Amino acid sequence: MRLAASALTLLLLAGTAHAEKLVLYTSQSPEQAQQTVDAFQAEHPEIEVEWTRNGTSQLMNVLRAEIAAGDLKPDVLLVADTINLGQLKAEGRLMAYPEAKVGTYDKGTYDKDMTFFGTKVISTGIAYNTQSAEPVETWADLLVEENRGQIAVPSPLYSGAALNHLHALINAPEIGWDFYEKLAELDIAPEGGNGPAIKAVAGGLAKYAIVVDANALRAKAKGSPIDFVFPKDGVSFITEPVAILSTAKEPEAAKVFVDFLLSRKGQELVAEQGNLPLDPEVASPEGFPKLSDITLLPIDAGQAVETDAAVREKFTEIFGG
Repeated sequence: MRLAASALTLLLLAGTAHAEKLVLYTSQSPEQAQQTVDAFQAEHPEIEVEWTRNGTSQLMNVLRAEIAAGDLKPDVLLVADTINLGQLKAEGRLMAYPEAKVGTYDKGTYDKDMTFFGTKVISTGIAYNTQSAEPVETWADLLVEENRGQIAVPSPLYSGAALNHLHALINAPEIGWDFYEKLAELDIAPEGGNGPAIKAVAGGLAKYAIVVDANALRAKAKGSPIDFVFPKDGVSFITEPVAILSTAKEPEAAKVFVDFLLSRKGQELVAEQGNLPLDPEVASPEGFPKLSDITLLPIDAGQAVETDAAVREKFTEIFGG
């Protein structure tokens, strides 16, 4: 009996020693991150996931510190935008995964060198409080005296979606830096992420907010006095890409995670979480327009990487940060 018990203990210890433990850094909300991990582990119980979440810029700061210390911890990143991943790619810090199951997805949603892959479409538009504000049609419609101090704007120094939005708008010929300069003239102070901006509008502290679509539409569905418009002169968008680090300690588990996010079940989860899925065969969430009905403002990720430092510096100068 003792021999049998000892043998069983050794087997259990051996199994534990070889269990795959995937380390994930993500900018998803805590609730969605937990849902994503739970759904993945339901499909792949053999892979344990340890996850950390924060705003994309904060996660990049952590990564930079880990790089400096020679101790990169995550295997995989699931963050808001392609700009930061483009920088990591340029430094050779992302692993190419040519076999990723992108299927028939639009080639514009993943890196041509197969180092990062979009998982959904999230646009940034204008939320407004239905009790204190009227819907607007364009970005310029926000820039009126009546809205002084009444527009909640996430900071691109914190939010990856806001950073992507900044690059998209300043390179849109009819919008440009002029939009941000006029926001500053109206005493608008960008700060934090999308969550606080939504709360400000829903709570009546602000009339408008420049936020991602899903946050506003989810709040509306829950009964908040809030609605959302997709400005006719265009919206920026991110794809919440996933990438495997070249230093990943569990690269095979990381590949399984990537393929799950791109799979039918992964895309159904995207829709359940209130975002537009990439898979055209998965129905969009209720309340969302068709992608074909939205004017999208794309960015050149390569150009964004090259100009990002200067763009951040000018943004800081405009808002006096």
